[in-house]
Amino acid sequence: MIVLDSVEKQLRYQPTVETKNRKPMRPNPLAPWELRIGNLRVYYDVDEEIAHIVYIRAIGIKERNNVRIGKEVMKL
Repeated sequence: MIVLDSVEKQLRYQPTVETKNRKPMRPNPLAPWELRIGNLRVYYDVDEEIAHIVYIRAIGIKERNNVRIGKEVMKL
């Protein structure tokens, strides 16, 4: 529930405005935006031109300089 509540609170309005917990990412194959929720990371994209829809691309666990998404470990 923590993730769903945080996503709704943080991304409902102005999801492309950088804050303490969300930031644009360097180019990567996952998503252009990151939302931090403790050691969890929510990677998302926003369709601002058509309907202002937020697409959650992945949710992972931050482990030092890596993120574990399922069984895959990525360095972002």
